[in-house]
Amino acid sequence: MNTSGPIYLDYAATTPVDARVAEAMIECLRPHGAHGNPSSLNHAYGRRARALVEKARAQVAAAINARPEGIVWTSGATESNNLALLGVARFHDQGGRHIVSSRTEHKAVIDPLKQLEREGFAVTWLKPGPDGIIQPEQVAEALRADTRLVSLMHVNNEIGVIQDIAAIGALCRERGIVLHVDAAQSAGKLKLDVEAMQADLLSLTAHKVYGPKGIGALYVRRKPPLGLQPLMHGGGQEMGLRSGTLATHQIVGMGLAFELAESERKTDVDRIAALCERLWQGIEAVGGIELNGHPQRRVANLLNVCFHGVEGESLQFALRELAVSAGSACATASESASYVLRALGRSDQLAQSSLRFSLGRFTTEREIDAAITAVKREVARLRALAPPS
Repeated sequence: MNTSGPIYLDYAATTPVDARVAEAMIECLRPHGAHGNPSSLNHAYGRRARALVEKARAQVAAAINARPEGIVWTSGATESNNLALLGVARFHDQGGRHIVSSRTEHKAVIDPLKQLEREGFAVTWLKPGPDGIIQPEQVAEALRADTRLVSLMHVNNEIGVIQDIAAIGALCRERGIVLHVDAAQSAGKLKLDVEAMQADLLSLTAHKVYGPKGIGALYVRRKPPLGLQPLMHGGGQEMGLRSGTLATHQIVGMGLAFELAESERKTDVDRIAALCERLWQGIEAVGGIELNGHPQRRVANLLNVCFHGVEGESLQFALRELAVSAGSACATASESASYVLRALGRSDQLAQSSLRFSLGRFTTEREIDAAITAVKREVARLRALAPPS
């Protein structure tokens, strides 16, 4: 990717918009574009916009093996998570007030669940193993007679580990418990199949798969009906679950982004995996570093690495030619050390000395080699400056 700024290795935070996606969105915004309100079906302008919205709905549905009517447009995965968790819990508050989740979920899951705790719901917070994996047996042991909902992310946004959602889905389906999956980080990297996963609710966002920010979707199982209380009220759009005028250009962008992500997934993943392995081999040679999370059960584009003897914030500041992060982009302002890494048993010092490198569609071999050179140089320099322990 040709830019005049630092080498971009923060794809887990957000991806650049693919040029093909941007062009499709721009077409909607041109004077001759689909400027009608998709809900105004009494004239051609509205019907044209509605047709584009429904085409995009079908594109997203196809990427996760769902029916189009199961896709509800939202502003992103955060809203999708809130709608799923608060919507199910409040709708069924008389039918069971126990929820199971984990300590390593995204804040967009943790904070709504904490709100539900304030409303009188009980949440069991599962602790992963040192590799970041939640075992299906842990979920089974946590289930109670009054468990209504299980919420577990497919791919962790900080360490990239993959949970066995299909096994957990089978447990939940057998007991009639609703399963919500945050799949924001797995789209475009893993095959998503809501039927095979037995997921009842699945949160998605466009800006992790080379689409625009500000648009996402929630998959909602339709048969048998789930029961979901809306968070927003107004015109009754999206089958009454999410009122508000639909943003045609953003929806078009998300639809195409998901179609491209699925059609090009294998090619992208194979190429990115090779680059990620090259990066790991290069920086591992520095010595005194560890990979955070399971070494194999992980997505191909993400490395979370702790550097012994180096303060992470200093390293991140020193690596000004690289755009990397110390953890989730949604938590960096409030967390001194990653709660995800602390849940894995990392000390505060090691958690604070960790960096997340995430690669993507536009990452090049030359950028990876430059990143390796920079990391080697700055780690050696900072360790030489550190006082003897």
